[in-house]
Amino acid sequence: MSAEAEDQATSRPKTARAVSYISWVALALMTTSSVASLRPSPTMAVYGLASIFLYIVPAIVFLLPTALVSAELASGWNGGVYNWVSQGLSKPMGFLAVWCQFAMTIFYYPSLLGFVASTLAYVINPDLASSGVWTAIVIMVCYWAGVWVSSRGTKGVAGLASGGLIIGTLIPGALLVILGIAFLGQGNESAAPMTADHLLPTWAGLSSLVLIVNNFLSYSGMEMNAVHVSSLRKPGKEFPRAMFLAMGLVLLIFILPALAISWIVPAEELSLTAGVMQAFDAVFAAFDSQWLTPILGVMLVAASLGGMLTWLAGPSRGLLLISRKEGYLPPFLQKLNKQGVQQNILVTQGLVTTVIALAYALIPDVSSVYWIFSVITTQVYLIMYLLMFVAAVRLRRNQPDHPRGYKAPMLTGLCGVGFAASLAALLIGFVPSSQFGGGSTGVYLAIVAGGALGLGLLVPYLFYRFRKPSWKTQTQEEVTA
Repeated sequence: MSAEAEDQATSRPKTARAVSYISWVALALMTTSSVASLRPSPTMAVYGLASIFLYIVPAIVFLLPTALVSAELASGWNGGVYNWVSQGLSKPMGFLAVWCQFAMTIFYYPSLLGFVASTLAYVINPDLASSGVWTAIVIMVCYWAGVWVSSRGTKGVAGLASGGLIIGTLIPGALLVILGIAFLGQGNESAAPMTADHLLPTWAGLSSLVLIVNNFLSYSGMEMNAVHVSSLRKPGKEFPRAMFLAMGLVLLIFILPALAISWIVPAEELSLTAGVMQAFDAVFAAFDSQWLTPILGVMLVAASLGGMLTWLAGPSRGLLLISRKEGYLPPFLQKLNKQGVQQNILVTQGLVTTVIALAYALIPDVSSVYWIFSVITTQVYLIMYLLMFVAAVRLRRNQPDHPRGYKAPMLTGLCGVGFAASLAALLIGFVPSSQFGGGSTGVYLAIVAGGALGLGLLVPYLFYRFRKPSWKTQTQEEVTA
């Protein structure tokens, strides 16, 4: 089939009904806003110039396959990852996929709010950034406040998160890069070497690559943006353009601030949670403008909290709807409050989050706790991606004539690359990082394995194994708490 004919085949047929289309540039910006963030910048700033390599590699082997494969699935099957995996593999595997999409947030919130705590410390007292007790208190207060807001069915949360991209990512990121360049322009020496022989990370065995795992989490969520593929006029041509533009913008937002931080803050002094504020504080001090540090801190906190509110209801809502139909969760967790919000799931999740938050208070090194939670979050999410790639291949093979608004090129190859990269990242996450060594390898392995495998595999197995017919509820009824 010619390229023109294929594009016509993959484009949605015209109908008499008015269709609201979006441009491929708009889709690229929407994707960028949902993926890009300053939060992972300190993690990669440790590598200095090598952070470029460590961002580009997962973008090619994970971000691109995920975007193109999920676009085909979203343009052919409604219902998100549950329906994709259920039809491609089985309903139990579909439940596992949607569970992992939800469960990753259990460790995601403590790591996200750990960043909020360290950032907020620079507004109040920078010494608090290294305090585990302070971090634990902020995590618990912010999470439960978020549950209260979400449980009241508050509208406009998505708008808050969208505004957060500009307020808490684009403006601070651009400012950080500009001031970083000015910092070097004044004759200050870069804290990290910027020579060609530092383009690749120093090889110290497998453990030297562990930090790359965090980048898979940074790029995750593309399967949620894929639902917009049907809103393009010519998906076959326009979606790849949108994804390549988005990937370029995301790389710029990730790489340039990470480099700016590496110029200003030495790697051995860098905090994984407070690194962004460390860099701002240092560069503002160089320009006698430290009064701006708290302002930037408030902007970053506002953006992070807006993003948390958006994530708080989404994944748990998807799990709720599927569980009420198939009976995967006990009735207690399926109940809704008067506003139709899955409050019992949020409260139960909050109890677990509170226990996890206490780890910040009990473990002296805040950066180590933040890193461990990031690894567990990534590994749980990667289980979902492994299932998605396998399901996509099976759906192309078993349902070749099923209508699709977009067909990914070389789907089997894309899925193979994405599956291999996801599996490698999942396995590498069990290796303690060489940059943050010093602790017990056995303790690290126990925490990561217990968190990732226990939460990602054991818990959903127990729910599925002990489910009862009475757990199914009528989806059209609203059950109030």
